[in-house]
Amino acid sequence: MSNLQVFDSQAMPWEERFIPELGKALFAKRFLEDPETGVTVRLVKYPAGFTNAWHTHPCAHGMFVLEGTLVTHQGSFGPGNFVWFPEGMKMEHGATQDTDVTVLFLTNKKFEIHYAK
Repeated sequence: MSNLQVFDSQAMPWEERFIPELGKALFAKRFLEDPETGVTVRLVKYPAGFTNAWHTHPCAHGMFVLEGTLVTHQGSFGPGNFVWFPEGMKMEHGATQDTDVTVLFLTNKKFEIHYAK
């Protein structure tokens, strides 16, 4: 039997996640990483001007925009939008040049990222 888990995002510190391939950092608050399924749930903040360059994932993932605008290779999406990226899709996403974007990020299985060469 599993236990209820509660995460107080207001009390949790942002963890800096430096991405060597880009020479930049984004920030995250980790909620769940299920050891059996690999499902991941986190709060992610892309700083203004941050774009996660062309990449793919061996998992599908979604982003629910909480604050700011999520800029993707297929358009820009503001608060209240849920954007689902299918497994294996070549994608690019991040914040606008002027404003941070904060999203609730979740995957359908173990998260990995593969940058385009």
